[in-house]
Amino acid sequence: MANYEIRPLQMKLLEITLAIHKCCQEHNLRYYLVDGSLIGAVRHKGFIPWDDDMDICMPRPDYIKLTEHPEWLPKQYEFVCYENDKKYPFSFGKIQDANTTIIERPHMYYLGGAYVDIFPIDGAPDGKLRQTLFNMKYKFLRKVLYFWFRDPYKHGHGPSCWLPLLVRKIWTFDKAQENIKRHMMKYDFDKCKTVAINLEDGTKSMGDKESVLGNPTPVEFEGHQLMGLRDNHAYLSKLFGDYMTPPPASGQHQHNFHFLDLNLPYREYKG
Repeated sequence: MANYEIRPLQMKLLEITLAIHKCCQEHNLRYYLVDGSLIGAVRHKGFIPWDDDMDICMPRPDYIKLTEHPEWLPKQYEFVCYENDKKYPFSFGKIQDANTTIIERPHMYYLGGAYVDIFPIDGAPDGKLRQTLFNMKYKFLRKVLYFWFRDPYKHGHGPSCWLPLLVRKIWTFDKAQENIKRHMMKYDFDKCKTVAINLEDGTKSMGDKESVLGNPTPVEFEGHQLMGLRDNHAYLSKLFGDYMTPPPASGQHQHNFHFLDLNLPYREYKG
């Protein structure tokens, strides 16, 4: 279980999400709840009780527009991604509250605020074999990115440090980020019939752009109207199976952040 109170964090994430929703409505941007956030909307009409994050995806054209116009968000919220922060360690973005502080893992030190993950939706190949190969390359490039940013000496100075050090010799951090972005955008979202709704979830996240993703569709979430997919059931059942049955306690994942303070602006953190 988490070593902090879940509900205050959930309410902070809801505040960020409502700001994103308003921004998207005002500027004609598409977004969708995905993964556990969408399960929460469908099964609980809000957060899964133990969930301590929020997941949103955006078609790549809309994602790019938002990275280019961070001023569309209220002042305390920041869209952070590799495009605007060359030390950012992930292949997707986050919208964070600058008035809070979170450190996820000390061995991948990145300082920021409480955040909502923003995953770009890109086109994907048709056919199971091509999708499998496409996903395998993505997983390899993602692992390269992880090893580049990870502290090589997390487990000491023995053989465990060799692979991260080798990765740093072969690739620069910029090249690792450029490689993974180029791969993700290989198939144009607007021209493809199939899309990778969240490539972090592998081939199971790939589905028909019209019948599964469709236009953003309202779903209830904590008493508010947010946006889901056209066919939430098709997406969730392919990804999770029987998503309406809560998992046992052993399957109830939480982050257990290394450091969390919802009242401390991350720029004032002295650790």
